[in-house]
Amino acid sequence: MELMGRLGYSKFVAHGGDWGGNITTVLGGRFPAHVLGIHTLFAEAPPGLSTDGLTAVERKWTEETRHFWRHRAAYAKQQATRPQTIGYSLVDSPVGLLAWILDKFAEWSDTEDSPFERISRDSVLDDVTLYWLTRTGASAARIYYESHNSLDPELRVDVPSAITMYPRDIEKSPRPWAQERYRQIVRWASPEVGGHFPSLEVPEYFVKDLQEGLAAVLAAHR
Repeated sequence: MELMGRLGYSKFVAHGGDWGGNITTVLGGRFPAHVLGIHTLFAEAPPGLSTDGLTAVERKWTEETRHFWRHRAAYAKQQATRPQTIGYSLVDSPVGLLAWILDKFAEWSDTEDSPFERISRDSVLDDVTLYWLTRTGASAARIYYESHNSLDPELRVDVPSAITMYPRDIEKSPRPWAQERYRQIVRWASPEVGGHFPSLEVPEYFVKDLQEGLAAVLAAHR
């Protein structure tokens, strides 16, 4: 909010995925007088919801998300509990940094054998180089320690919300669950392809979806 105020915007829309989706949710929930609406790729539902009434596809989503956190999220547990331990490696070794980040591109993309099926090597190297030159590998890891589980279970988002769930993303929330937090979903999309990095994996669809999502958000104010 402080940044947008400095830029001269008293009202705005917000978009995000991953941590950006978390931040976008908080903005929409806490500052409805300023946030016209949100578009998010991440819709964390309140805890403790039942799977009763979910479709087969939605149940599969919950199972895949549970499997991810139980068996594929060691990186998050490391960064949430001992961020500085891995942090030194991430700012000391470019190969170590590349391995740590490339692992996520490989695991979280909608591909069969290699992230390079959809994401160019140059894009991956650009991403890793940005972390390396700015020496932000360690500080990026610390957000897990400082903000893990920080989304208030009681937070509700009443502003218009557009939500997109990509099929190979690491966390997918069924719409009935998402509606428990996001009270005014004006657009819901479930594309057939795409993982955790849609802007790199399916850029044409990503841009179109973002435009249509925010158009639906703004239309809700007319």
